[in-house]
Amino acid sequence: MIKIRVFRAIDDIESCQKYLEGHVRVLKIFGITMITSANIEWFYDPNTYVIIAESEDGVKVYGGARIQIANSTFTIHLERAVEDFDSSIHELVNRLAENGGTGELCGLWNSREVAGYGLGSIYLGRVGVAIAKFLNLNSLFALCAPSTVKNCMQVGFKVETSLGNEGLFYYPKEDLLATAVILKDVVQLSSADPFERECIFDLRLNPRQTTIQDSAKGEMKIEFDLVIPHK
Repeated sequence: MIKIRVFRAIDDIESCQKYLEGHVRVLKIFGITMITSANIEWFYDPNTYVIIAESEDGVKVYGGARIQIANSTFTIHLERAVEDFDSSIHELVNRLAENGGTGELCGLWNSREVAGYGLGSIYLGRVGVAIAKFLNLNSLFALCAPSTVKNCMQVGFKVETSLGNEGLFYYPKEDLLATAVILKDVVQLSSADPFERECIFDLRLNPRQTTIQDSAKGEMKIEFDLVIPHK
């Protein structure tokens, strides 16, 4: 069984460290050693929330993601990643932050141990969009690798063509392409695939649930706990 839970970064530094170590290991597999996601500044940001997928006993971490709420103290990952290519990102983020709140779903990864079960490609994305409503955000950014653009669009994101080259950037290195996307309708998800929309709404209505999910590699039992504790 895999448990997916959510916590505020500053409330569980130990789990933040486990999440980061797993993420860095995955990045190194792809030859990525210098990336803005790998800093630990966000550990101490009260506006950063971590989604972690772990074993039932909490020893192993199989994947995760985080939502960073745009604020005046910490610059979200997307701004740092693309500002050298398109400085207009700051104006866009600031405008949306003032217009009901915005943030970024970033640092999404899963280990090879669970590759093929859809953990990173499906379930963590759904959870990120689900909890964005709990965090009172009206919009949500993400920076996608080519393989994840389709999945992001299924949960309601659209390419932000005002940035870069019609939304495209070379990141995190010159031979890798990334796409800036934005979900402008966090609450209603009017652009989401109907099935994905239903799944996300179910997670919002039932933030604590256990389900059996089918995948290309067989069944996977997932225990969701999306009630965010505040210490």
